[in-house]
Amino acid sequence: MKNVLITGYRAHELNIFSQKHKGIKYIQKAIAGKLRPLLEEGLEWVITPGQYGVDLWACEEVIKLKRQYPQLKLSIITAYANPEEGWKDDKKTYYQSLLPRVDYCASISKGPYEGVWQFTARDELLLRKTDGIILVYDEEAGEGSPRFIKEKALKKAHAEGYRYITIASDDIQSIADEDSYREMEEPFYEE
Repeated sequence: MKNVLITGYRAHELNIFSQKHKGIKYIQKAIAGKLRPLLEEGLEWVITPGQYGVDLWACEEVIKLKRQYPQLKLSIITAYANPEEGWKDDKKTYYQSLLPRVDYCASISKGPYEGVWQFTARDELLLRKTDGIILVYDEEAGEGSPRFIKEKALKKAHAEGYRYITIASDDIQSIADEDSYREMEEPFYEE
């Protein structure tokens, strides 16, 4: 696989309203855990829609991984121009802090939001330009916006062998549990 799409829940769908939420680091660890084997197989590009939530947390993790894998490139392809314009200042600042470290950034539509067709066109392009998807989504935990891309990705997987990789809430919880267990084993004092 040369190009992978990473997407998933928006932050509000996970009840995450701050960049300081401890759950973000576990989502990022889960993403890194799925990316590392792909990088060893020759992954070159990570592409994301750049929406606030899993998309941007994945960008942040890819930027970290680029230190170890300098051949790795990162792209954000948005549905329309300047998607952050309607965001709160902290989210806008976070997004704009990531952009200079992205290798390629573009939007499907050069204008502002006009309609759902922009998201449809973006998703079709992202699926066409990638060999697989890492999707942070768990229907059992509750439906959300990722269900639309999931349906399209599964159709492509069945028809063309598109690689479908999922990260469910159980995967993230087990990473959090491992961290908690490790912290419990650390001594409270130094000898």
